[in-house]
Amino acid sequence: MRPSDRPSSRRRRAGAALLAALALAPLAAVAETEAPPLPAAEAFRFESQNQTLTMRYRDVAPTAPANGRTALLLHGKNFCADYWRQTAATLAGHGFRVIVPEQIGFCASDKPERYHFSLHQLAANTQALLAKLGVERAELVGHSMGGMLALRYALLYPQTTARLVLVNPIGLEDWKAKGAPYRSIDAAYAAERKSSYESIARYQRANYYDGDWKPAYEALARGLAAVYAGPDGKAYAWNAALTSDMIYTQPVVYEFERIAVPTTLIIGQRDRTAIGREGAPPAIAKALGDYPALGREAARRIPGARLIEMPGLGHLPQIEAPDRFRAELLKAFELAR
Repeated sequence: MRPSDRPSSRRRRAGAALLAALALAPLAAVAETEAPPLPAAEAFRFESQNQTLTMRYRDVAPTAPANGRTALLLHGKNFCADYWRQTAATLAGHGFRVIVPEQIGFCASDKPERYHFSLHQLAANTQALLAKLGVERAELVGHSMGGMLALRYALLYPQTTARLVLVNPIGLEDWKAKGAPYRSIDAAYAAERKSSYESIARYQRANYYDGDWKPAYEALARGLAAVYAGPDGKAYAWNAALTSDMIYTQPVVYEFERIAVPTTLIIGQRDRTAIGREGAPPAIAKALGDYPALGREAARRIPGARLIEMPGLGHLPQIEAPDRFRAELLKAFELAR
């Protein structure tokens, strides 16, 4: 019996639709009202690490004359595809085909009990999806963990990467080298299992929004809390612990000089996201996640990179100020009139 045919795997797949509904329904309220919902999720089944897995993705057709370009939107660790709906609508409205995957371990995609998570593996999975869809070159928009993944993807597949747009990516610093302590996967799993709306909101308020909080942000926190409380909550928490370890132990910051594609960084200046801050000594914790400085240093080191700073915004400029973000996104794609 293959791992994917086991009863536990079938139960996980059966719960995926309900998990997605719990997670994504609250997120719809975050996007602007004129942004249409993303199309129904499609399934990409593939072999990986001796098991058959399913990655869910959205394939958004152009809503203006097709320009022959494809945008790939890569989500962060605490987010699902639907928070990209406004960005997808903007790019589709300029003639792009837009692909929005949900990585293995996240949202409605499979959450395997045993999987070696690496940025290299997730990049390879994503490249396999694009190959299956007949996409030879894509322009990547990566947010948070998705920005870290986009950098790794561009390093592995420069020939298929036409552009990078990094929106408040994590991984602009090596937290462990700066003194943020390691947390074992078991300890991370125990912490993930305790996740609630209150703990999620507290974390997001402190890191994403620099202490600020608005009603629009509540939907994201409640959506994530619904995932942990849902039928796949235990599997989601386990995969979240595995991917946290991946993020902490696999820095990309030392390879910025090797990026060989046009790159734009869009950096909300109030972002303070940093892995491991909560366990670090106060002096170290205070120094981590300095996004104004991190963005400038990354732009200096990535060849030819362009930096767009967004004062007054935090980790999610596309949610905090959709109109401002849209204008900067169009500049990054060289579409501004």
